[in-house]
Amino acid sequence: MTSTRPGPDWLAEAVLYQIYPQSFADSDGDGIGDFAGIAEHLDHLAWLGVDTVWLNPCFASPFRDAGYDITDYLAPAPRYGRTEDLAALVEAARRRGIRILLDLVAGHTSDRHPWFLAAAEDPADHRYIWSDRRADGFVASPGSRPGWYRPNFFDCQPALNFGYARSSPDEPWRQPVDAEGPRANRAALREIMAHWLGLGVAGFRVDMAYSLVKDDPDKAETAKLWTGLRDWLDGAHPDAALFAEWGDPAAAVAAGFHADFFLHFGGADHGLPLRSLWNNNGGTVEEFWHQDACYFEAEGRGSARPFLDAWRSAAELTEGSGHIVLPSANHDFSRLAAGPRTAEQLPPAFAFLLTWPTLPAVYYGDEIGMRYLPGLPDTEGSVLGPRFNRAGSRTPMQWAPGPTAGFSTAPPERLYLPVDPDPHRPDVLSQRADPTSLLHTVRRLIALRRAHPGLGSAGGAEVRHDGYPLVYTRAGRYLVAVNPRREPGAVRLSELLPGGLPSGMRPLEAQGVRVVDGELRADGFSYGVYALD
Repeated sequence: MTSTRPGPDWLAEAVLYQIYPQSFADSDGDGIGDFAGIAEHLDHLAWLGVDTVWLNPCFASPFRDAGYDITDYLAPAPRYGRTEDLAALVEAARRRGIRILLDLVAGHTSDRHPWFLAAAEDPADHRYIWSDRRADGFVASPGSRPGWYRPNFFDCQPALNFGYARSSPDEPWRQPVDAEGPRANRAALREIMAHWLGLGVAGFRVDMAYSLVKDDPDKAETAKLWTGLRDWLDGAHPDAALFAEWGDPAAAVAAGFHADFFLHFGGADHGLPLRSLWNNNGGTVEEFWHQDACYFEAEGRGSARPFLDAWRSAAELTEGSGHIVLPSANHDFSRLAAGPRTAEQLPPAFAFLLTWPTLPAVYYGDEIGMRYLPGLPDTEGSVLGPRFNRAGSRTPMQWAPGPTAGFSTAPPERLYLPVDPDPHRPDVLSQRADPTSLLHTVRRLIALRRAHPGLGSAGGAEVRHDGYPLVYTRAGRYLVAVNPRREPGAVRLSELLPGGLPSGMRPLEAQGVRVVDGELRADGFSYGVYALD
């Protein structure tokens, strides 16, 4: 029977940091980030206070989808370094108390993977899903094998065959989940995970984790697959963690994952909970998204309720068995600093992110307020729609002033993506020297979370006021107020704490929030964290 424990002890208080390896730090001057570059900046992460790093895919690939099209799961892409370099990075991080998660692309490979090249020549090979006649969404065989194959995302990413939940006599390619091909692929997943866990990684974030078994309406067969892998993981590697890209934490945790992210897609609301917080129609936008103003906008037209309702439901369904991850952004979704959102609006967003009862995930560069950069060319499959170019969230980390922002010694024209041309762009070096900077604010908030476990992932939150400002209590001992709009707001303490006022409210970390004459007063773009004595 699958374990229902929420995971290894370290997971409950993890602060995640996502690194897009192409863009974090280039150590050899070729214009592309690498393992050694990441290792050179581990002290920044340790200083910041993060303890868990997720790397986007770093395996051998033709990079038609930025590394999510893999040709060898057991070898790093040469652009990043060798296996020895990755192992050295993992060890250097461990010495600093930082764990490394790899990105496991479980549902598909590159169409240049040796498995697929063999399957395209051999009609008896069932590693992938093949039809002997044209079917909707299938792609013509590139080899001597007649027929068509099913892709999982782009055409260059053939879907690995994990079977179908439902069969059909009209579609004989719908193999059952226990057929030879699906069994081989499940075994391969275990072998891949065991290989990297043996080299010291702390676990995996699984790309498109919901997509493995096809025509699986309630994801029951997909869940069986992952709970089987989770059973093995609990026994063989009990300190490892498994994160899903599912976008529906209740479903993913029920399927055996330790944690899942609120994402810009997924779940019954198709990603609305996360988008209702951050999405201001700048950066990456799907044409079919229709939503009201987000809560974290200057005009104050939004509502926190879509997120709060979704979080309450997910928290109830995952309590005691898994975790919800709340990201600031990711490689597919707009940065916090996108569109009209300005630097002064970012501190209250981080105050919320780092005091809400979820696992926080900081996307690289968000800690200094790097912006989504519009107008970039399609780069390694970054464009998904007329207003959805993921490249804008993947630009080089801004370490210092200068023509390449300290990312690389290569000339600007050779960089993987251009750096932000704004002469006032933020950078780590400048913000380290300024104790009032966003970087120091984020560091203080992470330290506050660690110093006060009641502000961590456990214990829930009691929302006291869901307008502007948003006010909630944690563990009955802390009160948090965030006001992301331009206009100030105020709430009577008697309304917030009807059971009786505390003998004292001690500010632990506050910018623009104060208690005056029985009121909690919040300036525009402010936050405050108080201990209730």
